[in-house]
Amino acid sequence: MKKNNYKSTLKSLGIAVGAACLLTACTKNFENINTNPYDYSEEELAKDFRYLGDPLVQVINNVYSVDPVWVAQVQQNLNADVYSGYMMSPTPFAGNVNNLNYSFIDGWNTNIWSVPYTNIMPPCKFVIDRAYGKFNDFYAWAKILRVLGMHRVSDIYGPIIYSHYGEINEDGSITYDTQEEVYDAFFADLSEAIDTLTAFENRGAVKAFTQFDKVYGGSYKKWVQFANTLRLRLAIRISKVAPAKAKEQGEAALTHPFGLLADGATDNTLVDIAPLQHPLNVYSGSWGDIRMGAPMESFLVGYNDPRISIYFDTAKSIIGGVYKGIRNGIAISSKDTYAGFSALKPVESKVQLMTAAEAWFLKAEAALYDWANAGNAQEDYEKGILASFTQHGLVANYSDYIADNSSKPLPYSDPQNPGNNVAIGNANLSTITIAWNEGASQAEKLERIITQKWIATFPEGCEAWAEFRRTRYPKLFPVVVNNSNGAIPTEQFVRRISYPSSEYSTNKSAVEKAVASLGGPDTGGTPLWWDIN
Repeated sequence: MKKNNYKSTLKSLGIAVGAACLLTACTKNFENINTNPYDYSEEELAKDFRYLGDPLVQVINNVYSVDPVWVAQVQQNLNADVYSGYMMSPTPFAGNVNNLNYSFIDGWNTNIWSVPYTNIMPPCKFVIDRAYGKFNDFYAWAKILRVLGMHRVSDIYGPIIYSHYGEINEDGSITYDTQEEVYDAFFADLSEAIDTLTAFENRGAVKAFTQFDKVYGGSYKKWVQFANTLRLRLAIRISKVAPAKAKEQGEAALTHPFGLLADGATDNTLVDIAPLQHPLNVYSGSWGDIRMGAPMESFLVGYNDPRISIYFDTAKSIIGGVYKGIRNGIAISSKDTYAGFSALKPVESKVQLMTAAEAWFLKAEAALYDWANAGNAQEDYEKGILASFTQHGLVANYSDYIADNSSKPLPYSDPQNPGNNVAIGNANLSTITIAWNEGASQAEKLERIITQKWIATFPEGCEAWAEFRRTRYPKLFPVVVNNSNGAIPTEQFVRRISYPSSEYSTNKSAVEKAVASLGGPDTGGTPLWWDIN
């Protein structure tokens, strides 16, 4: 985190929040706030669809916020990226009592809520309201992007404001959907959007949002494939808690004639943010606030995985020449202690939100459940690895890698503090190998699929953390220092983020009803609806 500017930036955000009614989920004055939002008349903007396209550019850029950089740091990096096992900070923020050791900092976590309710829900509503019945391709695209952005929010908090967004109750509150209700709404939105864009593609309609699409260049077919994959992602997410609904929605995605994302070279969902640089380059580079997580070292070094040199630099200082990660939630007295551990390799100016590799791993898991058109689990699993190797230019390494039936994750040693070590025999140290074993148990097959999916999904920590909570794979190392005062059991890991204090001060009755639907207190130890481990 950039020194000296954080408190002033938070203060500035607070002013902006007040001005835009963020603290009331940006709904009470929606029409006034969003009248003429780009200083042009709708007649002027309609000539090239800017009044519909520009708001959706805003959405795409804020699923993972990229400007200013510090927002993404507190929106995702200092929670999901770390809780996923991907990364850890060498910086002892707030005297080493912070999110990373389960003492939630409300000023950080507010951004997980405020960013989407400023930059996703309002512009999506703006487009949905104006495009319906006139420009239904924009209408469908807005619905897909809304689900993309808001399912991440639900998978962090649980119940969220979605289907009732813009509706004010008599007491001034705004009603939340339970997580089950919001997932139903997600599926309905995706189904409608898929049908709409499929019809546009089938009749060869002129692609109207090409100039605004920073991912697939306006291709209706690609966005249907993306939406099918997103639908399958969400179906798999609820497969334990609602298996019949999951199967119905998953099979709808699997049997669609356009299919899923498939090609590791061309189908990945990468948002072009140039000329801005990727925020991870700043956190890991000039700020020095993020490093490799210990589980990534354990798996990637243990597997001799060639992706390690794509993802990370070797460590510097006293442990130079090797890859070295930091264990999550440890005692850190000084940033200098762990600053020399492996930094992230600089990445191009594209934010990764989904990959073709993930689609194949989703299919592999669906095949374990015998869902229609899922294919063969082994073939899907191996194609997932191939798609990831293709994405990173490592196809020449693929055949040897998938045949490796002996390499296992390595125990972890901390050269700065042996108390953080994870030895052979520790229950939290995985023993899963790479090569598919058709004779393995269902649980072992699932662990193998999710472990490789986790490696391939890097650096997208939101999805990796969600999948870990759903499956408990891959095996991660629990925190050593737990500052939650008992709210989050160490061996259960963090299950969610608590609602920001702003919701209690401005939407109290609604957020209290939302918490009641969780079945537990508003803490990081209460599992979400789909997390039944």
